[in-house]
Parts: sequence; C-alpha cells; structure tokens
Amino acid sequence: MLLSGTLRTEAQQNKTLSGFVRDVTSGETLLGATITVVETKKVINTNAYGFYSLTLPAAEYTILVTFVGFQSASYKVDLTADRELNVPLEPYVATDEAVVVASTKKESNLRSAQMGKVSLPIEQIKTIPAFLGEVDLLKVVQLVPGVRNAGEGSSGIYVRGGGPDQNLIILDDAVVYNTGHLFGFFSIFNADAIKNVTLIKGGMPAQYGGRLSSVLDVSMKEGNNQQFQAEGGIGLIASRFSIQGPLKKNVSSFILSGRRTYIDALVKPFVSKESQFRGSGYYFYDLNAKVNYTISSKDKLYISGYFGRDVFDFVNGRQSLNVNIPWGNATATMRWNHVFNKKLFANTTAVYNDYNFSFTGAQETFEVKLASGIRDISLKHDLDFYPSTEHKMKMGAQYIWHRFTPSVVSGRQDSVVFNPANAQIKYAHEAAVYVQDDWDVSSKVKVNAGLRYSFFQQTGPFKMYETDADGNRLDSTVFGRGQKVKSYGGLEPRFSIRYSINDVASVKGSVTKNYQYIHLVSNAGTTLPTDLWVPSTYMVQPQESWLYAAGFFRNFKNGMFETSVEVYYKDMQNQIEYEEGYTPRTLEDTETQFVFGRGRSFGAEFFVNKTRGRLTGWVGYTISRTDRIFKDLNEGKRFPAKYDRRHDLSVVAMYNLNKKWKLAATFVYGSGNAATLPQRFYIMEGVLSQEYSRINQYRLPSYHRLDLSATLTPKRNTNRKWKTEWVFAIYNAYSRQNPYFIYFDQEGNPLEGSVQVQAKQVALFPIIPSVTWNFKF
Repeated sequence: MLLSGTLRTEAQQNKTLSGFVRDVTSGETLLGATITVVETKKVINTNAYGFYSLTLPAAEYTILVTFVGFQSASYKVDLTADRELNVPLEPYVATDEAVVVASTKKESNLRSAQMGKVSLPIEQIKTIPAFLGEVDLLKVVQLVPGVRNAGEGSSGIYVRGGGPDQNLIILDDAVVYNTGHLFGFFSIFNADAIKNVTLIKGGMPAQYGGRLSSVLDVSMKEGNNQQFQAEGGIGLIASRFSIQGPLKKNVSSFILSGRRTYIDALVKPFVSKESQFRGSGYYFYDLNAKVNYTISSKDKLYISGYFGRDVFDFVNGRQSLNVNIPWGNATATMRWNHVFNKKLFANTTAVYNDYNFSFTGAQETFEVKLASGIRDISLKHDLDFYPSTEHKMKMGAQYIWHRFTPSVVSGRQDSVVFNPANAQIKYAHEAAVYVQDDWDVSSKVKVNAGLRYSFFQQTGPFKMYETDADGNRLDSTVFGRGQKVKSYGGLEPRFSIRYSINDVASVKGSVTKNYQYIHLVSNAGTTLPTDLWVPSTYMVQPQESWLYAAGFFRNFKNGMFETSVEVYYKDMQNQIEYEEGYTPRTLEDTETQFVFGRGRSFGAEFFVNKTRGRLTGWVGYTISRTDRIFKDLNEGKRFPAKYDRRHDLSVVAMYNLNKKWKLAATFVYGSGNAATLPQRFYIMEGVLSQEYSRINQYRLPSYHRLDLSATLTPKRNTNRKWKTEWVFAIYNAYSRQNPYFIYFDQEGNPLEGSVQVQAKQVALFPIIPSVTWNFKF
C-alpha cells in the first residue's frame, strides 16, 4: 500500500521538456516554431533563439513540431524525468506537392492573445514584385492592413496613424534610425542577409518600448554551420553577394553579405570630359556581417554588425561648385545566450549604434559644412521563464546612452575658419524595466499582461537660455557633464486577451500605454536624411499614447483561409510640429521653433489571407482617419495629419505555375495624401504673392499601382553545384502617373499686372521593367 502511494505521488509530479529547434541543413535556430502536445493540445512556440520549455505532469506524450516551409517531426517522449529534446527539421523539397504543403502552419492567429502581429517569411518577401528588382522588405510590410507609405520615394512606414518616428525598427536588437537608401526609394535591408521579419502593430508586448505605434523586429541569418554556401544577384542598378559557412562545424559559423549600386559607374562613360557636371554621381552600399560561437550546450555568443552609406556628389565645373552629401547607419551587436536551467533562458545584449548625415558645399575659396546625427550605446538583459504549463513569463531591463547632434554648422573663407559656438548637442539616459506573463487561464481564455516602467533624463553639458518675446537671449544656465537637466518617466501597462469561440474562431482585445522620448522632426511628408532626431528636454515633453483595439478572427477550410476584422482607437499627446512660417535657422536650437498638440487615429482593418495551395496571398483593406489639433496651428482647429489616408487597399497574389515558373502580382490603392496648397495669388508692389489654405485642406489625386513579376528557375544540372533563377518584373504595369508633388507654374510678368498661375503635377515613374539574375551554390 505504501509503495502504491509513492508511485501515485511520483506520477503526479511535473516534469520539464526543453530544447532547441533547428534547421538540419544549416544548423540555424528556428524562431516561432510550434511545439504541440498531442494528448493535451497544449501549444507553445520557440523564442527568438529557437528555445522552448514545457512543464507537464509526468507521463508519456506525443510531441509534434512544425514550422512554415519545413517537414513536421513527431516524437514519443517518456516524460517521467526532466528531458532535453533538440529537434532538427528538414526543409521541404521544392516539388509541386511540397508547394501545396509548405505554407501549412498552425492557427497561431487564433491561439495567441497577441493582436496585430504579422510574421513574414523572407522567401515570401523575395517572391513579391520589387522596384527595379531590388527586394525590399519595408515595401512588403506596407502591403499589410494598417500600414501605409507616404507615396513614391518613401521607405518610412506609417502605422495606425503614427508618424515614421513612432515605429521601433530594430536589426538584431540595434535601432535603425534611417531606413532608406536613395532618398527613400530603397530600404537598407539586404534580403539575402535576413532570417525573419516580424511586425507588431497593436498590443505591443512589455518587452518593447520607446515608440508609440509599432515594432518591426528584423533578425539576421546566423550563418550555415554545416557547409559553405554563397548566393547573390545581378540587377539593373545593384548587385549583391553573400557567403556563409562553418568556422567549426556544429560549433561556429559566419555570414558576410554586401550590396552596392553602380548607377555612377554606368553613367560615367556617357559623361564627356568637357561636361560641367563631370564628377557628379550617386551610389549606396551596405554590408552585413555576423558570427556565432557555441561555447557549450548552455551558452552561445553572437556578434553582428551593419554598415551602410549613401553618397551623393554634385559638381558644376562652370560655377566651381562641389557638393558632397554622405549619410548612413552603423550598428554593432553582441549577444550572449545562457540556459540557466530547463525553465530559465537568458539573453544579454550590448549594442553600439551611430547614424550621421553631413553636407559639404564648396565654391572656389568658400566652404560650408552641416552635420547631424545620433549615437547610442545600450545594454539589455532579458529572461524567459517557464514556471508551469499555463505560464510563460518574460522580464528584463534596458539602458541606453544617447548623444544627439541635431544641427552643427561650420565653414571657412580662404584661411578664415567659421566655427560658431553651438549648444545644440544634447546628451540623455534612457532606461526601462518590464515584466510580462503569457497566461493560459483556461482552454478558451488566454491573457498577455505586462507592465513596463520607463525613465528618461537629459543631462549636461548643456546651456539653457532665457529669452525675451523676440527671442533675444537675456541670461543662461550652465549644466556640467552628467548634471541633470530634466527627467521624465512613467508606467506603461500592456494588456491583451483572447477568447476562443470554437476551434476556428476567436475574439481579442487589447489596451496599451506607451511613452516615446526621442522624436523625428520633419518639414516634409517623407523620411529624408535631413530630418532631425531630437530628445525630450526641458522644452520638449515625451510623446504618449493609449491604444485600444478589438478584433474577430476566423479561419476556413482547415486554416487555408485566415480572416480577421480589427478596429482600433489611438489617442496621442505631446505631438510635435514646426511652427507656422518655419524656416531653418542653423545657429538656433530647433526646439524654439516647435509647437505641441494632440492627435487621434481610429479605423477598421479587414484581412483575408490564403496560406496554402498553388495560389497564395492576401487582400487587406483599411478605412481610417488621423487628425491633429494644435493651439498654435490652423487657428486651433482640428486638421488632417499629413499621413491621413481614408481608404487603403492592397492585393497580393503568388502563383506556382509549375516547377519552373512562379508568378506574382501586387495591386495597391490609397486615397490621396493631405496637402497644404496656395489657394489665392495676388500682386503687391509688382511681386506675386500667395495665400495658403488651411493646413492639409486639400487632397492629392488617389494613388494606385499594379506590379507584376515572373520567376524562372531553370532545371538544375545535376553535374553543377549551383542553381540559378531569373526574375522578370514590371513596376507600375499600366503606367499610372501617381503624383510625387504639385508645383505652380507662372506665366506673365507681375510688373505688368498680368500673371497666369497653373498647378502642375510631377510623377516620378512610368512603367519600369527589370530583370535580375540570382544564383546560389
């Protein structure tokens, strides 16, 4: 009897199953892989480093492991003791049959309490038609409901009424401050170096902060630790090349990926030596590098970096004018994973980040220089804790040191150097701690609850001026190095809940509070390198928002079709704009030209996603409204935000015709951007003057475009180790003349009192065909 009681007690004890899920062909960990306990229907996903942990009553279980694009694996596990199970998954072979199954995934859109989360496989991103053949993950993200761009030539994203600075865009945990090449026509992300892209546009978890609208988390590949591999592509304006392989098989690997445009090299032979513009040109390049080392079964080290530059040169020999404009990002990340035990996983991250923009103009003996930028050094520690089957907890802390250079000007005339005292360089500390719990309350109810406390402090050296009503400086206060100037902080509650109606439908709701302490101040509708990043200071308060969202999610035909309807309302405080009549004054602190107000955004998003079969893709539609109200702008009346768009539609289709051909198409439609335009012209003392409308009173014509692509994969020669593909694409297939900007053409002489003014529209791109050759071996 005593023995029987002992056995019963032992059987009732909980045991833990943990391990990593990896790609067997490359050794890379698979983040977001699904582990299902068949008997209990318990489901959990691997974390960002492929780690999972399950605590269950001691018994025998069937464990099913699945991941998009990979063959599933099933294991019988005798969990009468704590066990480690590392799972290698095989990718599907690219056959017609595999095409139908490769997109299979578990209904994470129904199970998770997380709202507004979209994961985009990099192979799917590469299939979607791209401008001039250059794969651009930001352009693909803009096809998701609730996300929009500012039109042609913009790599910035606008999520649920927020500005481009309100998105936390990170590459291997390093913040990316400028996401665009070629003044926004391309993003900085080289798809060959990217492993995974995750967008969170609502219900932001407590582990993320510092922005109001969204998170775009981009992870680089780790590098193949089984064999050497190279891939690349040659396109119309750029080429790229990547190489990866083991430094020590199963222990250490690396990846090195580079890309460069050659517009300058292609144009140069056609510019005569006598041309006054000889020497002008533009190019960009970027380099991604990563190395990892498995120290032990419990420890792994990653070191990664990104370096990118745009360089624009303009030469006018006739006027002895030389202009040089370089700008770009540089990041370095070091991460250490440590498994304390089967229930506790830790990651420690150190990041260096530097973004800078500079302008140099010279004419004969005169030269002027303008520089701006931001530099960060940060340290972060995160813990994943799996206390029981029902709870997955995450907690951590982060610290960032900021150095802002909003605008520094200098120059020379002959031997005379012009270097005025400039007090605009600012320093700040930013910190946060958080805790969150993903809790299965019951089989029908799941809750993700978190709390984040953030803190920001502007410090010296800094000089604060007192001015009169005309802006004349009267007195100043000097703050020494490290001395507090101004501090801000606050609690940020995050809460999401899911209720499962049945196996194919669920409803969700979320509410989140966010603070944002650094701001991008722009006088244009797109993200340009000349835009300024500024911190919260004694004059500039942090932005803050409350976001409320609710949604209904329903799957059809065994998950082949995923559908959802989400509604949201966002209230934003301390929004920043330039004052009316603003003109740049480089010797003054830009803060003196800011005005502050409130904003709101609300709307509904509709989404239908086909996940399996020869034809896959999605349709997304958003109807929304975004406006602002500032006491010092527009007579204090509410006005549309410059990125307000009433209707936004995107259609994405990918079709596997056969083993050789893949076809793809995208169609986008959006209401015209809001614009402030002259509405009256008059002549005063022989000068043509204009009177502008209320802020953003007018709308540009609607934007719509159709892009097409076809990918040819020739039959592989079994005697060759490499394979190739050709990508044929057409951008703007029916040559829609979408407006880039509107200007007013003047005819006549104001002195004679007769002038005709006509509005004219400038469109950048007609139909543009392209071809790209990709290779891999």
